[in-house]
Amino acid sequence: MRTRGVKLPGDQGTRRKKTGVGHRPFRTLWMLLAPLVLAFVAGCAGVVSQQKSQQEPPTQTYSLSGAIAPAANGTGAMLTLTGTANATAMANGSGAFTFTGLASGTYTLTPSRTGYTFAPTSQVVTVNGANVTGMNFTATQQVNPTFSITGTISPATGGSGATVTLGGAANGTTTANGSGVYTFTGLTNGAYTVTPSHAGYTFSPTSQNATVNGADVTGVNFAATQVATPTFSMGGTISPSAGGSGATLTLSGAAHATTTANGSGVYTFPGLANGAYTVTPSRTGYTFSPASQNATVNGANVAGINFTATQVTTPTFSISGTISPTADGSGATVTLSGAAHATTTANTSGAYTFTGLANGAYTVTPTNTGYAFTPVSQAATVSGANVTGVNFTATAVQAHSATLTWTASTSAVSGYNVYRGTVSGGPYTLVNTSLIAVETFTDTSVVAGETYYYVTTAVDGAGESVYSNQVAAVIP
Repeated sequence: MRTRGVKLPGDQGTRRKKTGVGHRPFRTLWMLLAPLVLAFVAGCAGVVSQQKSQQEPPTQTYSLSGAIAPAANGTGAMLTLTGTANATAMANGSGAFTFTGLASGTYTLTPSRTGYTFAPTSQVVTVNGANVTGMNFTATQQVNPTFSITGTISPATGGSGATVTLGGAANGTTTANGSGVYTFTGLTNGAYTVTPSHAGYTFSPTSQNATVNGADVTGVNFAATQVATPTFSMGGTISPSAGGSGATLTLSGAAHATTTANGSGVYTFPGLANGAYTVTPSRTGYTFSPASQNATVNGANVAGINFTATQVTTPTFSISGTISPTADGSGATVTLSGAAHATTTANTSGAYTFTGLANGAYTVTPTNTGYAFTPVSQAATVSGANVTGVNFTATAVQAHSATLTWTASTSAVSGYNVYRGTVSGGPYTLVNTSLIAVETFTDTSVVAGETYYYVTTAVDGAGESVYSNQVAAVIP
């Protein structure tokens, strides 16, 4: 190992001579060099680190400031900043505010304070390498300040997307956000009722009362519980509220129920399964437009089944009843005679109603091709009140029949179906209630004077065949 060209402290540049005794001076020189080399390497590392720090200066940030005038209205106002970053700040006693530590970017600044409006309502500003000043607003105290009602529906899985309905001193609906939080704004002093709804969930409590009295109302909270078999709701509003308040709503179809519209004319039928329904409003001294409405529940709540109530100068009343069984009463024509004349059609539940009737004597007569009714007709007298329970029983008249025969299928089948129509070429309706095992069928539901068109199909394990050729039957 050579030591030439390396200076040691205090060496003064002179070269040492070998002593010749075991080369001990050489070993001494190496032991002195090792710390020096290490110190030199460490020193170099420190220099490199210092140069890198100088090449990457810290990111520059800026401020955004302004004032809300007059100071009395701006004091305590909340400023919300959104966009490249989100933050809030409160205006001080002079109405001034400042946001610091902002990176370059685009922001939206929005002031708020209960009982005040602001001009402009918000401002968009771009921070581009410099502080931004002069983001000013004017606050105006409201003559009639408004307030809010807020709350949370938990857990968030049940609250998120829930519909929340407000009734009472004002009406409205809103949807809870992804955290189950909802808010009604712009409310004046008064008594309110808050009701949540969400397909597949029940709520505890089902509704809550909240009174606004010069301040926002918070903490109107609900707990949502998922039900194993989801049910849904159907509802709407009867307006004006003076006519809708206290009105009776009757639900028929897949389920039957009645409810009463609240003081704002709002009504709801909860707990409904999927199916077709009819909603009919009624209230003594009022007529309704439309008189009834059909609605189908299919995996979701149904809203907006609304009606308009009109007060009549001379109160009118109604006559109503049911034709049973439902299958025979549905679609029957019901005729009213006497003090007034009218016709109506029984709904899918066999129910019928005549509305807008003055006091007097009436006769109600049902008719339906192929059916006889017991009694044939009924007398009903309206005297200052609605008349209900004018009911009838329908009996199918089986005076005629048509017998069909066909050729057996060439393959093994489970049975046959017979379809019938009243127009050549269809559409056709299934006549039999269960598969026919033989190659003949007698249709006993035909009506005299009609022409019917029949086709058959064969059914096996793979499904149902196409229609056969059509045959016509003229009933004398």
